[in-house]
Amino acid sequence: MHPLNPVNSIMRMSALKKFLASEAAGGVLLMIAAALAILVANSQFSGGYFSLMHLVTGPIISDKLGPMTVHLWINDGLMVIFFLLVGLEIKRQLVDGRLSTWEQRRLPVLPALMGMAVPGVIYLMLTQGQTELSNGWAIPTATDIAFAVGALALLGRHAPLSLKLLLVSVAIIDDMGAVAIIAIFYTSTINIGALAAAGLILAFLFLLNRMRVLKLWPYLIGLALLWYVTLLSGVHATIAGVVGAFFIPCIPTPGAPDAEDSPLHKLEHALAPWVGFLIVPIFGFANAGISFAGLSIADIVAPLPIGIALGLFLGKQIGVFGGIWLAVKVGLAEKPRGATWLQIYAVAMLCGIGFTMSLFISSLAFPQAPNLAEEAKIGIIFGSLFSAVIACAILRFAPKARDHEMEIELQRAEIRVDGDVRCV
Repeated sequence: MHPLNPVNSIMRMSALKKFLASEAAGGVLLMIAAALAILVANSQFSGGYFSLMHLVTGPIISDKLGPMTVHLWINDGLMVIFFLLVGLEIKRQLVDGRLSTWEQRRLPVLPALMGMAVPGVIYLMLTQGQTELSNGWAIPTATDIAFAVGALALLGRHAPLSLKLLLVSVAIIDDMGAVAIIAIFYTSTINIGALAAAGLILAFLFLLNRMRVLKLWPYLIGLALLWYVTLLSGVHATIAGVVGAFFIPCIPTPGAPDAEDSPLHKLEHALAPWVGFLIVPIFGFANAGISFAGLSIADIVAPLPIGIALGLFLGKQIGVFGGIWLAVKVGLAEKPRGATWLQIYAVAMLCGIGFTMSLFISSLAFPQAPNLAEEAKIGIIFGSLFSAVIACAILRFAPKARDHEMEIELQRAEIRVDGDVRCV
């Protein structure tokens, strides 16, 4: 490994520190929003809560969706902005971040892929013979990066930075897989004309990129049009956010702060606070509300919720930890610095927090069966909760690596560069 220029290393870590801080704060806010939704759904205000979610507020934009309700505007409108930010983050990491070289991708790729495959297999094994449930296989394959990083941030000094970086890298690759799953497996009827229009809009964005147009407004207009025609095409509208993000120009600045004239960086920084502190909490509040009235043990251990819960809790830890162990043992990558295998296992378990993405996929898996979507929420909530609580307990009390304190002190050491406090 080549030594990094100290100033460049400082600047790079500063950007990463800001990212982790914003994700952690957003994750904590998401936890609060989800808890509030569950409380409201089981209170005297439950009727108003569910009525609000199904309130018709707009015209019929797509025949497939029907009249637009508050819930549809959140899931098919606001969440497009969330997926746009996901796409921007994926592109930045591939072009100018922690996944820009094969050496950086080697460790997280295998656990991310295994962490998606194993939960799906566990779900299908537990729901075999019930064809009406088979479409939900992808629900436990997702990791909620904001929720997971938020849980990890609550542990402070008990989790070295190397584990936070590993978690973020695995979750980003996981996001790529989730987007591919949505596009391939949860798209039924296709409107060829609307899809062709989407292709023309993407060609327009590509042309702007090739002409090195750095103004953001032409891209924003193109993204808005892309959302509309994608909604009409039958492909889920959120795909427009991710695909469109890859056509936003990015000016690489290896080892240095983001370029001031980079459209991708400007848009990402502008969207991040709105997504983390407004859009994702609103989504959590709108989708986590589930009434436990009349719920029995038999309902909780029914094939659908138990398949999702065990897929998240067992499948994720087996897949992610197994992938990391295998990558290290065969020499594909090095073990994260300053971390023990028990700590790595706990972080693999944290990947079982599938909240936001799992809730989103569940709404796509059972669009015509709201009762199944509600059952899926039970599995998502319990699987994510067990993963978070047990993983955090392990990290809190697990013995530390010999170089743990040195790693923590390196994280906490701060110096001033260009008048800003930067973390080494």
